[in-house]
Amino acid sequence: MASEQQLSAIKGAKVLMVGAGGIGCELLKSLALSGFQDIHIIDMDTIEVSNLNRQFLFRKSHVGQSKAKVARDAVLRFRPHISITPYHANVKDSDFNVDFFKQFNVVLNGLDNLDARRHVNRLCLAGGVPLIESGTTGFLGQVTVHIKGKTECYECQPKPAPKSYPVCTITSTPSKFVHCIVWAKDLLFAKLFGDKNQDNDLNVRSSDATSSSEHAEDVFERKKDEDIEQYGRRIYDHVFGYNIEVALSNEETWKNRARPKPLYIRDVLPIELIQQNGNADKSFVADDSSSVSAMASLGLKNPQDIWSLRENSRVFFEALRLFFVKREKEIGNLSFDKDDQLAVEFVTAAANIRAASFGIPLHSLFEAKGIAGNIVHAVATTNAIIAGLIVIEAIKVLQNDANNYRMTYCLEHPSRKMLLMPVEPFEPNKSCYVCSETPLLLEVNTSRSKLRDFVEKIVKAKLGMSFPLVMHGSALLYEVGDDLEKDMVANYEANLEKVLSELPSPVSGGTILTVEDLQQELSCNINIKHREDFDEEKEPDGMVLSGWTKEKDKTTSTENGASTSNASEAVSLETKEDSDIEICPIGIESITTGTKRKLPEMSDATIPDSSKNELHEIDDDDDGDDLFMLDDGNSDGSKKKRLQ
Repeated sequence: MASEQQLSAIKGAKVLMVGAGGIGCELLKSLALSGFQDIHIIDMDTIEVSNLNRQFLFRKSHVGQSKAKVARDAVLRFRPHISITPYHANVKDSDFNVDFFKQFNVVLNGLDNLDARRHVNRLCLAGGVPLIESGTTGFLGQVTVHIKGKTECYECQPKPAPKSYPVCTITSTPSKFVHCIVWAKDLLFAKLFGDKNQDNDLNVRSSDATSSSEHAEDVFERKKDEDIEQYGRRIYDHVFGYNIEVALSNEETWKNRARPKPLYIRDVLPIELIQQNGNADKSFVADDSSSVSAMASLGLKNPQDIWSLRENSRVFFEALRLFFVKREKEIGNLSFDKDDQLAVEFVTAAANIRAASFGIPLHSLFEAKGIAGNIVHAVATTNAIIAGLIVIEAIKVLQNDANNYRMTYCLEHPSRKMLLMPVEPFEPNKSCYVCSETPLLLEVNTSRSKLRDFVEKIVKAKLGMSFPLVMHGSALLYEVGDDLEKDMVANYEANLEKVLSELPSPVSGGTILTVEDLQQELSCNINIKHREDFDEEKEPDGMVLSGWTKEKDKTTSTENGASTSNASEAVSLETKEDSDIEICPIGIESITTGTKRKLPEMSDATIPDSSKNELHEIDDDDDGDDLFMLDDGNSDGSKKKRLQ
């Protein structure tokens, strides 16, 4: 039973929940049943069918409606006398500024992406509001407490970079099935069904070979009065045949690699089968675009079957046909969605055909969907456990019971007969550029990289600033805002296209740039170091951002932030939205002595052989709840102090 002091703290608290999905539904229920009277929820998502297996406040009739609003209505049915305020909006909207956050006693996060997490962390720091982070994936989960000036903030430890693949590997030398998935999803699907004006040419090297008039034109443009079968054959032969021939013409590339085999449709599927493709089972094709399925049309029923090359080719043609017959109005505006059955079928087939060409094992649609969407299976029970732990920590925070704050990790296998592992929080990292204002170091070719590269790849992508301001001394190089004059906007846009060394206030080695985000009330300095060359495979951005960690008289750097990439440089396989459990890159935490966290006597028997003695956070399902998994540590090597 709760004490009178606890009940008083609970009833008088004003709580902000960010996220109303997997953990969010459980958390809202637990808060309401624990006696909280004033709860606010922010969630920008609507309910999808795939949410219903674990987000128990929602029903099929709610599909398409606001998560925050439906969750509120569901809880009010059994706790009608409490106040729940829903916001169907993005937490990064300007309405949710520092003043908005200051009105709450505690903020509880259940997000699905690093960008929003960092944003909330910074607003909580600026407003001095306690933050409780949480996450689950499968049987694993965690709850962490972040108090300004007392514990580490969410960004005190470097976050691992999302996995990205250089475009040269994706387009020319794939060696893993994931390379084929990224090619099919982010290049081929986007080229055929996405924005026609995007900078994405699957065969920029065509002109390097002896180009016939057939390949001098845009192969992906469907000709007037061209039937779908003929168009499909032309696309198939180009991307799986001609492009491979062009790649093979560079003998140097294949000296130490297995040579791929060009695939032309005449060698895989007789033309009469293409013409009959799906015709026998058209009764399976519904008028509702969401029900359209190449598998149903072809009579393929088991998504866990691995299709042959011929079956993949049939699915490829049928999916292409159905897009043009049933969903033609959407073509030109589509982007890959793992909940879009026809899109998953097309990407699976295209990836498998490419894999066959490069001698890579084929995968089932079930496996391909998991890779394309970064899906791992959700466990509703884990969400419930984590939600309960969040409420426990929230009550401690409301009572200012700092001595009993705990970071708690839910393990898949017992350690010392425990599945829940509590760990004492640590003090803020003095090298954290967010809460300690430590300067960063950027290695960049100042005579080649543009200000736009710096703003997009570093300031926005790695530092997570939404409305950045960039200054060199007193010179303002870039700024965004609705209140800017037109001539100022034009001036900043012109600056974006200039290389750093040619800006009105030139940036060179030794320059210190100041970047700010007024909405987040965050400012940091970046020391510029000129560097001529970068490894295209390992450093596709052409820039390397590091944080400073000072130990005695030595200065070492640790990589900071998540790596992103341009379509022209690298393709990243990462989640874009919530759904079945999506993995997002979160921070790395070590439990070895002298690094990030030491857990009490964790037995080797509980840790997989592949990576013993290390924990790091990853993210949850649809609503991004992150968690600790076993992996390599990435701390700065300096000793951390526990919160006293």
